[in-house]
Amino acid sequence: MQEKIKELKARKEKIELAGGKDKIEAQHSKGKLTARERILKLLDKGSFCEIDAFIEHRCTDFGMEKQKQAGEGVITGYGYINGRQVCVYAQDFTVIGGSLGQMHAAKICKIQDMAIKLGCPIIGINDSGGARIQEGIDALKGYGDIFYRNVQASGVVPQICIIMGPCAGGAVYSPALMDFIIMTDKTSNMFITGPQVIKAVTGEQVSAEALGGALVHSQTSGVASLMFNDEDSTLEGVKKLLSFLPQNNLDDVDIVETKDSPNRADKSLANILPDSPNKPYDMKYIINKLVDNGDFLELQPLFAKNIIIGFARFDGQSVGIVASQPNVLAGVLDINAADKAARFIRFCDSFNIPLVTIVDTAGFLPGVGQEHNGVIRHGAKLLYAYSEATTAKITLIVRKSYGGAYIAMCSKHLGADMVYAWPSAEIAVMGAEGAANIIFKKDIDNASDPKKVRAEKIEEYKNEFANPYRAAQRGYVDDVIEPEFTRTHLINAIHILKNKREGQVSRKHGNIPL
Repeated sequence: MQEKIKELKARKEKIELAGGKDKIEAQHSKGKLTARERILKLLDKGSFCEIDAFIEHRCTDFGMEKQKQAGEGVITGYGYINGRQVCVYAQDFTVIGGSLGQMHAAKICKIQDMAIKLGCPIIGINDSGGARIQEGIDALKGYGDIFYRNVQASGVVPQICIIMGPCAGGAVYSPALMDFIIMTDKTSNMFITGPQVIKAVTGEQVSAEALGGALVHSQTSGVASLMFNDEDSTLEGVKKLLSFLPQNNLDDVDIVETKDSPNRADKSLANILPDSPNKPYDMKYIINKLVDNGDFLELQPLFAKNIIIGFARFDGQSVGIVASQPNVLAGVLDINAADKAARFIRFCDSFNIPLVTIVDTAGFLPGVGQEHNGVIRHGAKLLYAYSEATTAKITLIVRKSYGGAYIAMCSKHLGADMVYAWPSAEIAVMGAEGAANIIFKKDIDNASDPKKVRAEKIEEYKNEFANPYRAAQRGYVDDVIEPEFTRTHLINAIHILKNKREGQVSRKHGNIPL
């Protein structure tokens, strides 16, 4: 038996050495950790249990029988993050470039299946040269099997993908099907077709970083949820994100003791809004003043900055926040903002995380480009997401809430459970100036002093309609509240809605306007 144990230890030592010292050093020279190092840094110390370490590929074409190596270029297993069980896999670039073949994919599929059965989050770390060409259709089958399981796990367990190296071709679609994509700046990239293919087909010359680096996907495409400067901060960011999420769709998020009083008032909120309704301000100031200890994890902070999404806590309860950002494009909604918010809303609803929506928007962005690129279709996604959501929905209107955007930003008419407004709220079909020009056109045109009459009519419209009280009189706003007590009102609403139950019409599923 001792000889057999000795052999086992030798085999495991070889597996842990992965592609060998040279390749490990090459990985380190690029500022990258190895797959095993990443897992051990991510999980609680001593908690990682590896499975399928001895698996090898079966390919014998193109000399692949000489490149067999236990582990198959991906490490899979389970462990704990801050005491919470998770399933994890990490592609190993030191073993055949982390390329995906049939057995590599089978290992990932097995851990995906385990995560669904155990009801725990799954975290994937991508660092791969792509499909193993030598395995041909078997490699493509492997990708398909993984994609299928991504969809089966969607809305059942949280799925987090970490990009820490190349992720190209078909490989990008597994991350795209997961809930969150976290990228490390300068060392990770994602693209369907790489720079060489693009140059051959279109003649365009572009670097991998400029084509699909972390900044590109954080700022331009909106593919990435978060970006961090190095691998250590990336892994810490994943841990923080996970702390806001439940284990699965049947569990609640743990209540965290934040030591921030639910009755904390803040008089500064009454002075945050500029005197002019057309002046910008930073909505993040309001968010940070309202949430527990000012701790707000913003997602996609560089993409579609006219809308803000992210996680925070109210009295220890995890919530999702969707908020207009008047500092960017006056907080108007556009194609990218609608897509960004709708996806986040659907995630929160899948896992019964309450939604707090903070509104200050004058409407949808006008323009030929927006119309021709389908703002109607994209805007409808936001309407659909809010209407479909059955989680607790609480809305706060702080300033402008006009027209279609009033409806789209979780109005009572889309199923908001509680709607609050500050006295500064302007709830109307459009702004006072535009409305006065239409309603009082004849009076203005026929006046001896049109400029004076126009100013009078604008003021008349403001006094009569550009306030929260008409909506409150009709029950579309549940209460008009003083800004300094907003936190208490939101927390009371979250608590009262904790056991909310809402039935749905029986159907297979709806047809979201994708």
